[in-house]
Amino acid sequence: MELDYSQIGKRIAKRRKRMNLTQAKVAERAEIGEKYMSNIERAVSIPSTEVVMRIAIALETTPDEFLVGTARHEDGGWKNVAELLRNMDEKQLNLARSFLTWLSEQDL
Repeated sequence: MELDYSQIGKRIAKRRKRMNLTQAKVAERAEIGEKYMSNIERAVSIPSTEVVMRIAIALETTPDEFLVGTARHEDGGWKNVAELLRNMDEKQLNLARSFLTWLSEQDL
């Protein structure tokens, strides 16, 4: 699957405008430069996966809304998990990764 960065930029801009946010505000929330944010929306710059994640968090959505045009809204479930992971040390993160790998392999 080839990513269409022009569409990704348009989806980011659409979400940002729907939330009545400026590029500067989203850039601040995502901890990226304002010019870089503008370049992403115009498909001048190609964002890394990490930057797409930061923008998604800044715009209170999931990266798939930008990448494929659909978003998973799970009442903040993924954000709650991300917040828990954010404060873990390396040992805890390794344990969490092992558990999540095991859980993803289960047929529930």
